[in-house]
Amino acid sequence: MTLQLKKTNDLVSIIMPAYNSGEFIGLAIESVIGQTYPNWELLVIDDCSTDNTEEIVRRYISQDSRVRYHKLDENSGAAVARNKAIDLAKGKYIAFLDSDDIWFPEKLFKQINFMEKNGYNFTCTSYTKIDEQGNYLNKTIKSNKRSDYNSILKTCPGNSTVIYNAGVLGKFKIPNIKKRNDYVMWLQIIKKERYLFGIEEPLGSHRIRGNAISSNKFSLVGYHWRVYRKIEGLSLIKSSYLVIYWVLVTILKLR
Repeated sequence: MTLQLKKTNDLVSIIMPAYNSGEFIGLAIESVIGQTYPNWELLVIDDCSTDNTEEIVRRYISQDSRVRYHKLDENSGAAVARNKAIDLAKGKYIAFLDSDDIWFPEKLFKQINFMEKNGYNFTCTSYTKIDEQGNYLNKTIKSNKRSDYNSILKTCPGNSTVIYNAGVLGKFKIPNIKKRNDYVMWLQIIKKERYLFGIEEPLGSHRIRGNAISSNKFSLVGYHWRVYRKIEGLSLIKSSYLVIYWVLVTILKLR
């Protein structure tokens, strides 16, 4: 059955921080240009790359005016880059795509339709995992059909799958922490919207890279503790439980 989109004129602002992303950013941009939903703007915020990231992005800008580029004055981290893109965003909807991930062609169409049809303001999707060469790793991360605050504390949605309705909820900024800054944003949004709704169908792929910030899972333990205790203000007992749960599930893969 063909999905019928209720509205076709709502702009989607896509947030893409980039730092030395020349190897993969072209594929990420092409996956946006290839979307069957046409009304989008891609905001690439370059965190002072020293490779050919800018050259590659400008090549796509010359082909498609929906791609926009802004370079930060100094290297500041993904949180600052994301916040800058959100400042510049003009869309009713705000979506997120990392510079080394890719979307499937109907990602925006299906997800915006899902939101419009059901009146949802905060959504995510399932996604697959690929290696650096783009090969499928036989792993699909399923999204929950519905998550509340406590659910997100335990299971973070994939960054490149999330869209929220800024026209209804407003724009959200994140604190300047090096890692898990997207996670903090989802926790901010869920406090206002109450539920995150998920599409079970995978609509994109997350690329596993050996040198990615998130690849060293053990280094993230301290950041999770900071999120739970310092940012969310959770109790010592609850924060300890959540860190242990995250270690067991994410690092030791007991689920």
